[in-house]
Amino acid sequence: MDLNVFQRLLLLAILPDAGDITTIRIVQKLREDLSFSEKEHKALQFEVDEKTGTTKWKPTEIKKVVEVGAKAKELIIRQLRALDESKKLTAQHLPVWDLFIKE
Repeated sequence: MDLNVFQRLLLLAILPDAGDITTIRIVQKLREDLSFSEKEHKALQFEVDEKTGTTKWKPTEIKKVVEVGAKAKELIIRQLRALDESKKLTAQHLPVWDLFIKE
């Protein structure tokens, strides 16, 4: 799956922190795959606003192919649906919602 910088950051933010051993291993691998290399950090020039916690980067079309297996996809969908059900889904989540949940 081709993911841009914003999609990768959103997915990293919603992945679960806890679960059973197999789930956590899948999440750990997915976090590694979604993470940014030294080269990407340099090219993107990430900055975090200390007051808001907002991450900014140099506009770019950098994309990364990330393999998202069936179980990882299930975890992402579960997290997105939980955000939706708890009314914590925001407009920022729409790019990943549209990628993973077909309505």
